[in-house]
Amino acid sequence: MKILLPVLTLLLLTHVSLAQNGTITGTIKDSNEAPLFGVNVSIKNTSIGTQTNEYGDFVLSNVEQGEYTLLISYLGFKTKEIQLTVANDQNSDLETITLYEGNEILSEVTVEGERRNKFSRKKTAYVSKLPLKDIENTQVYSTITNEILKSQVVTNFDDALKNATGVEQLWTSTGRGGDGAGYYSLRGFSVQPQLVNGLPGLTNGTINPANIERIEVLKGPSATLFGNAVSSYGGLINVVTKKPYVGTGGELSFTSGTYGLNQIVGDFNTALSKEDNLYFRLNTAYTTEQSFQDAGFRKSFFVAPSLSYKVNNRLSFSFYGEITQAEQTNPTFLFLNRSAPTAASNLDELNYNNKLSFTSNDLTLQNPTQNYRIEMDYKVSDTWQSQTLLSKSSTSTKGYYSYLFDYGILEGNTYSRFINKQNANTQTTDIQQNFIGDFKIASLRNRMVVGIDYFNETQTNNSTGYAFYGNVTPSGGSNGDNPFTPDVEDDLFPLSTSGVDAVLASQGVSNVKSKYHIYSIYASDVINFTDNLSAMVGLRLDHFDNEGDVTNLEDGYDQTTLSPKFGVLYQPIKDKLSVFGNFQNGFTNVAPQLVGDPDDGPQTLKTFDPEQANQLEFGIKTNLFNNRLNATVSYYDIKVKDRVITDPSSPFNKIQGGEVVSKGFEIEINANPIKGLNIRAGYSNNDSETTRSDNTEILNRRPLEAGPETLYNFWANYEFQDGTFDGFGVGLGFNGASERFAINYESTGEFILPSYTIANASVFYQADKYRIGLKLNNAFNKEYYKGWTTINPQTPRALFANISYQF
Repeated sequence: MKILLPVLTLLLLTHVSLAQNGTITGTIKDSNEAPLFGVNVSIKNTSIGTQTNEYGDFVLSNVEQGEYTLLISYLGFKTKEIQLTVANDQNSDLETITLYEGNEILSEVTVEGERRNKFSRKKTAYVSKLPLKDIENTQVYSTITNEILKSQVVTNFDDALKNATGVEQLWTSTGRGGDGAGYYSLRGFSVQPQLVNGLPGLTNGTINPANIERIEVLKGPSATLFGNAVSSYGGLINVVTKKPYVGTGGELSFTSGTYGLNQIVGDFNTALSKEDNLYFRLNTAYTTEQSFQDAGFRKSFFVAPSLSYKVNNRLSFSFYGEITQAEQTNPTFLFLNRSAPTAASNLDELNYNNKLSFTSNDLTLQNPTQNYRIEMDYKVSDTWQSQTLLSKSSTSTKGYYSYLFDYGILEGNTYSRFINKQNANTQTTDIQQNFIGDFKIASLRNRMVVGIDYFNETQTNNSTGYAFYGNVTPSGGSNGDNPFTPDVEDDLFPLSTSGVDAVLASQGVSNVKSKYHIYSIYASDVINFTDNLSAMVGLRLDHFDNEGDVTNLEDGYDQTTLSPKFGVLYQPIKDKLSVFGNFQNGFTNVAPQLVGDPDDGPQTLKTFDPEQANQLEFGIKTNLFNNRLNATVSYYDIKVKDRVITDPSSPFNKIQGGEVVSKGFEIEINANPIKGLNIRAGYSNNDSETTRSDNTEILNRRPLEAGPETLYNFWANYEFQDGTFDGFGVGLGFNGASERFAINYESTGEFILPSYTIANASVFYQADKYRIGLKLNNAFNKEYYKGWTTINPQTPRALFANISYQF
């Protein structure tokens, strides 16, 4: 009894104490009134917390009386804070709490548990400037994830884009001023990668994959939300960079391979202040690589700092930068004549020794590039968010650029070599202000973005003219100055009478500085009529102001254009199957042209309407078997009208009225049929033709920028899950294309580059902290080419070894 009495007293006091504390209860749902499972609910600055059950309900018991801040967070939704008072022996019932979708600044890299389908990305906020799931977006886009890049030991941007359905390289990065980035064919039209995190980000060289979180390839004209400065009629390419995340960690990686490839990559993330939610991430890479040809190389140093600062639950800032110092020889191109027949119509007749570069490692281009972006996010209310964005880019080209051109008048397959000294710079500024809302009007859910956009681009060109520098044949013959071992001087006008600079001494130096501005306002709204039926409508008003050459103000002109879009989507099975159709628009501002024979008197300035591209598309998207099968099947028809072409009756006149039709279908599949196996496959077929033109040179012919009619890609990666081979894995895949026209005009005839299928394979071992892998590209050593009025040989078989350590 002496022992029992104190115990009973203690239990009674404990019961009384517990009874005096309060309880917090509530139910959490999304804006469609659907309960959310697994939402984190905690009391700020305490260890008290819980998660919602399958009905969205939560209970926090034994909470002492007082005033608290309830913190509610869930991946993909805006974090919510609720102020409340807890009284003793009372239940604080918050009833229904609604969370709204949105991008939290520190949620870009978040541990979500094991992702089964590692090659798919189900959601993005960049494609529609709204946080939409892929299955509810009426636009088709292809996402290349960081996981597939690691699986393939990707060391360059061109290899990364081989995973995008319907994308083919036309022209590798030349590094020259103005348009030195790579060109790619997309739905029958050429496009350059000029978008980083949804904002303009330019480069005259190539994009470093060390800082890529994913690549988003938007299909079809996309001017309504992004304008015409960074998009083409076929779509656009958006690079999403790595961002800071909550925690400390990183990765070190080294890759070495054939043709002198050595690449060191570093990734480090840390908290500068956990109390202030200030996080910093640094990605960096140093790469050196030689060519498979007798000369040629590329080396680059890349650093990408990024900073995220969450002031409070309403306000956050972020900063991203990419700085590149690169030097390279320009890649080997044989430029075909565009107006006269060539002596050869295929590679066999050309008798090309593709091991010859026709250049020297002394003839190099330097491409310093800088991209900076600042973002401010402010939560105005539970339904509206303000997003303020500023981006600045600068890219330069300095050094020697040479090309080989077939005049069509020299005996046999003879190419004339020209060279100039590049000195060019391009700078851009973009300012955006977006207001993003998720609200209801009556019973209709609206997800809307309203924005204004200012874009400016300034180009400066102080390059020399092009000087003739001897003739060569594709088999290696030469006359005139020897192009293989030139004597290069640092001074543009050396006293010596030999060497490249002596040749260039007779050439004039350009003094051109051009500038244009684009002022835009746009709006887009996704309206849910029911849980299964939605529509997307959008409109952009774009005012283009071109100052032209600032030394000649008469070159300036301005245009105003409207760009609409519309889409409808129905989900027969919610979040698993959708059927969609869309109308999208793109446009191009065409500069006035001087027309009239200058020998007959002064020329006159002729103005043109903007070119217009309109797309009709329909298809289906799936997200089946618990995200194990993501597929997109679509058919599109793009018509471009009012194209400006050269008047066939006079080379001094331009006429408007050309029309191009590009139509086709695409199939993309991302699958995870069994645990450890991830598959990505794509197939596209494009039928493109110039259907109307007064210029018979191109009428009823496939445009050269359309690339191959058929493209296909496949990659499968399997990692053993247990047993003796636990952690080991293999990867197998291929890329292929049908034949393409390198040249296809009435006066020139056809030069056809053959079809190809390139096989690749990898083996790897993945441990908790490190990964070791081998990758074999072009396993069967296939000789193949790409080109766009050019012939560009591709890399033979190459083996790469990679080791990486995560911490």
